[in-house]
Amino acid sequence: MPRAQGAVPGHARKKKTLQAAKGSFGGRSRLYRIAKENVLRGLQYAYRDRRVRKRTMRRLWIQRINAAARMHGLSYSQLIAGLKRGAILIDRKQLSDLAIQDSEAFRKLVEEAKANLPSAVSPQRES
Repeated sequence: MPRAQGAVPGHARKKKTLQAAKGSFGGRSRLYRIAKENVLRGLQYAYRDRRVRKRTMRRLWIQRINAAARMHGLSYSQLIAGLKRGAILIDRKQLSDLAIQDSEAFRKLVEEAKANLPSAVSPQRES
């Protein structure tokens, strides 16, 4: 009996890789060996960038919160410190959304944060 060489699964595997490489330029979409490298690299980038996206979104939320807080006379760090002291648990995504969608609710949060901040005592420097 002849030895089975796995041609059908092999062709299916190559077809799957070449299908995934569609849209790439030149040999990256036509030549199996190069397409395979391209697809694997793309998967690595996708894995990495799913984590990077979380970082960049958090940075965006913080920028939005900072801009909105400064319109009300507080910096971002003062706002967050005031909210923490007041035991107001709200994450940055929700806070950013409030700043954009519902400015009145955000203003109330800023007032609450201001009330929870310690009185502004400027530190004295010794000369």
